[in-house]
Amino acid sequence: MPRIARVLVVVAPGDGFLQPQSTSILVANCGGATRAESVFNGLQRLLAEGARPTDWVLVHDAARCLIAPAQIDALIDACLPDAVGGLLALPLPDTLKHAGADGRVDATIDRAHKWLAQTPQMFRIGLLRDALAAHAAGGFAGITDEASAIELAGLAPLLVPGSAQNFKVTYPEDFALAEAVLRSRIA
Repeated sequence: MPRIARVLVVVAPGDGFLQPQSTSILVANCGGATRAESVFNGLQRLLAEGARPTDWVLVHDAARCLIAPAQIDALIDACLPDAVGGLLALPLPDTLKHAGADGRVDATIDRAHKWLAQTPQMFRIGLLRDALAAHAAGGFAGITDEASAIELAGLAPLLVPGSAQNFKVTYPEDFALAEAVLRSRIA
């Protein structure tokens, strides 16, 4: 039995670029103005397609295009027996600085117990939908990822060690690094 039964790709309304290559991939033109709204709309679509509120969902950010199957398996293995669910993350390796209004360091923040959140993040569909719905009227203010919605619902997601190679391709120089990682995987 496959660990992932179906993939739903949420895109902006009217976006016709992505065409599914398989019946196990559904493209939904229900993206919203924010990540949280897009995820909320995607969860609603999953439920409309027959998913149950108790089913697990893994939410992944397309900008983290270097995720490896072993990382997904580790997240699933850690979360399946957990009552809440969790996310891939890395312990903060660098010194963290806080900047004042003048752009100068005004504090060094203790990095102990601080993690960098990654995706996928894995929760039950109904739990995540309800956590997001509680903040929909306010435009999902304060929701930066799925785990933050779960936290605002009073629950504590599990932190599952991720990989530094699961970085977010954000800045122009990230493309060269992503290319190097991909080339190392096929070498």
